[in-house]
This record gives sequence, structure tokens and C-alpha cells, in this order.
Amino acid sequence: MIAGPTAVGKTAFCIALAKRLQTDILSADSRQFYRETLIGTAAPTLKEMDGVKHSFVGHLSIHDYYNVSMYEQDAIRVLNELFKKNQYAILTGGSGLYLDSITEGIDDLPDVDADLRKNLKKQLEKEGLNPLLEQLQVLDETYYHSVDKKNPKRILRALEVCLQTGKTYTSLRTQPQKQRCFNILKICLTLPRQQLCERINQRTDAMMENGFLQEAKSLLPYKHLNALNTVGYKELFDCLDGKTTLDFAVDKIKTNTRRYAKRQMTWFKGKGDYLFFEPNQLEEINALIDIN
Repeated sequence: MIAGPTAVGKTAFCIALAKRLQTDILSADSRQFYRETLIGTAAPTLKEMDGVKHSFVGHLSIHDYYNVSMYEQDAIRVLNELFKKNQYAILTGGSGLYLDSITEGIDDLPDVDADLRKNLKKQLEKEGLNPLLEQLQVLDETYYHSVDKKNPKRILRALEVCLQTGKTYTSLRTQPQKQRCFNILKICLTLPRQQLCERINQRTDAMMENGFLQEAKSLLPYKHLNALNTVGYKELFDCLDGKTTLDFAVDKIKTNTRRYAKRQMTWFKGKGDYLFFEPNQLEEINALIDIN
């Protein structure tokens, strides 16, 4: 598994490694699942893929409902098929929750009633996050203290489960870790902070040159969808709505992407079971894989 913050160089590294190992790549980057957002999520192009098969890149529409539990089931099915003919597979991404769904498994939480989900989303749009957080504190104080209070997706999911089951979200998430029929080597790519920030700035500029603004403009009517509630699109939607200038929006994308990368690194360092390498250490990682 090759993890790491956004813009660290996972795509090029994994393609080079996949060629060495003669295998496929599975993406665990939830931002790159949607075919309408390939520019703004820096998804690998066909040219960049260079003949290496990728799963879970642009396989959904922003209008599709998808969650981490569904991803776990789909990805495990792909891996089981891949291991019938390959010794190795490469899982890569920066979405910690989606990576964990493969390495540790996601708790078997219930499907939520569509009307309940719709009502909670309406409440979020009308009242904002604070009333929902207050409700979560009452229903599951333990999870309230640990959840990212700026992440509406996770807050809504916890509330859905609490309201549907009458149990705390915490109690349903503390099931034993699932056993996998394959060995997992966890590697996190990293770079010095200043170098990563420069890469983020350069990549943002390249995305703008490649048509990111036009992509965002085509998606403006759907800005309420959860798939578009992410760094890059939110800032450009404000620009397109006349709330900010384009220069301000681009600067904000760079700032918020740097903050996002910092949160990602905090997640990976906090897990305690990752080995850290820089993207130029392909030979060292290849040797490590051979040993394992």
C-alpha cells in the first residue's frame, strides 16, 4: 500500500512500481472516483497511466450514491480476482478512511433510510453544522469528541446511524478488525514541508491551465452534491457565484490544499504502522517488498 499526502508524487511512483511488479493499481482516493471531476482531483490521465490498469478512477458519476462500505466490498472483490494471477497488488491514495477499509475493514453499519438521510441533509443546508453537532453530542458524546467537526459527511453519517438504530455510532464501530487473506505492507511517501508546498502550488497552477475552471463551471448547477464538497471546487464555485475573484480563489485552493496535506500526514503518522520514504526511493522500497 502506497499512501501519502496530496501532490507528494504517488501517481508517478505507483506506476513505476506497478511496472516493476507487473501488476495493477487500485485507487483509494475518494476524490478521484467521479468521472466529472478528473481535472480538479488531479486524477491520472490515460497518458500518465502509461498502460498500467487502474481501478476506481472515474468509475462513478457525482450523482451516484457511494460510501466507504461499498468501496470496501468492491475493492476486496477486485483484489481477490487480481491475486489469482498476480503475486502483488498496489493500493494507493490519500484518503485514510478508504485505505483503512481495506487494511482493517469497515464495521458492518446498517443501510440508512433514504428519507432520514434527505431530512438531515436539508437540516444541514438550512441550519448549518452546529445544530447537528449538538444533536450528535447528545446521541453519542464519545464520537462527538473525536469527530472532525468541520467534516459534514462524517457528522451526518454518525447521526444517521444513531437515529436509525437507537444505538451510539461508537458502539457499532468497535467491532474486531477483519482478517484479510493477503499480507499488507504500509508505505507512506513524504517530502520536506517546503518542497511539498511548492509541489501543491505548481500542481494547482497546472490544473488551472488544464481547464479546471471550465470543469467547475460545468458542475456549478450540482454544487450541492456531496461529491463536490471538496477543496478546489468550493473555492471556484464561490468565484463563479461572484463572491470572490479568480486570483483569490486560486490562492485559497493552494492554502486549503496545503492544510489538507497537513491533516493527511497527521493521520498517517498517528497510525503508527507506516514506513516513511521519499518518492525518489523506489529502489529501497522495491528491495523492502522483495524481503517481505
